[in-house]
Amino acid sequence: MTTMPTTPAAPGPATRGRPLRVGFVALTDAAPFAVAQELGLFARHGVEVELRREIGWATIRDKIIYGELDAAHAPAPMLWSVQLGLGCPPCDALTALVLGLNGNAITLSRALWEAGVRDAASLGEHVRTRRAREPLTLGVVFPFSSHQLLLTDWLRSAGLDPAKDVRIVVVPPAQMFRNLAARTLDGFCAGEPWNSLAVREGAGWCPAWSAALQPGHVEKVLLVTRRFAETRATEHAALVRALAEAAAWCDEPQHRERLAELLAQAPYLNLPARVIAPALLGGFDCGHGRVEAVPDFHVFHRGEASVPAVEKARPLQRALGAAGLLPATAAKDPELPRRLFREDLHRTILSTHPHHHEIAPASDLRGVRSLSG
Repeated sequence: MTTMPTTPAAPGPATRGRPLRVGFVALTDAAPFAVAQELGLFARHGVEVELRREIGWATIRDKIIYGELDAAHAPAPMLWSVQLGLGCPPCDALTALVLGLNGNAITLSRALWEAGVRDAASLGEHVRTRRAREPLTLGVVFPFSSHQLLLTDWLRSAGLDPAKDVRIVVVPPAQMFRNLAARTLDGFCAGEPWNSLAVREGAGWCPAWSAALQPGHVEKVLLVTRRFAETRATEHAALVRALAEAAAWCDEPQHRERLAELLAQAPYLNLPARVIAPALLGGFDCGHGRVEAVPDFHVFHRGEASVPAVEKARPLQRALGAAGLLPATAAKDPELPRRLFREDLHRTILSTHPHHHEIAPASDLRGVRSLSG
């Protein structure tokens, strides 16, 4: 029987000269990767990229640590878990690009609606009346994620103890809807489009979303190891420039409908554009006839969203510490946020190419090419 190495293996010379292997999970906020590929931005910035769709965040984490991926779409709190070796071997990690803010929602089952639940307060009452029965089972996409923080904070606002009053389990994003429909989950916190799919299919409804619960929270980052950023610095810089340009394209309102069509295709989300588009267009369907105007449901670039500023990292570290997800010494480490969120690297990379190339109009997107995974 083969055993997993206990420490990450260093890349060999064969890694040079091959395309960068970049991982993503099927979520709307993976949009910059799809756009950079389809508009030819990776090539224009001088880097060849092989996009790989992965099933979930644990797979992304492990493949980054062991060198099977060079870079990846990742929840921002994953940086802390990888760096500190929480649930995995420790590995120096960093980000030079924030890929997006907000983008998540809490979805509850149709059965909870039928039981009279409408919001956090009524969920709290429902849970308290059924204490003798099996606790509700709620899904999050990864322990070190904004989803975990958003869901547990929301439960506490209902007067519930997330560690005692409910069961929280980890489920890959794309499997949330089917588990809700099968009634193995009573609810979940996940990114789009999986909340909208549950609503459209009548399996669930959304009492809350992240842009309202914690406006402007850092959601996804471009995760790389420090080793990769140092040994393949030119390619890393090109990757950051291409994705920053793609994120800016994604935030142009006139591009959002075309973006939904692009993401709908099989290599990316493989879902109808009508499921993906509402949150991108700022009209979030919560279910049961309630459509909320949420223009900032997805923020990819505007307002310096892409900048991995230490001011964004510090509150995230505090929140992870308060949730008991970090060792006490790490939660208080004043230098850790600056080592993980590399604003200096971001500014240096983008300042060397201050003017973006003029990119193709939405109608000129090339046909979707085949991706791995």
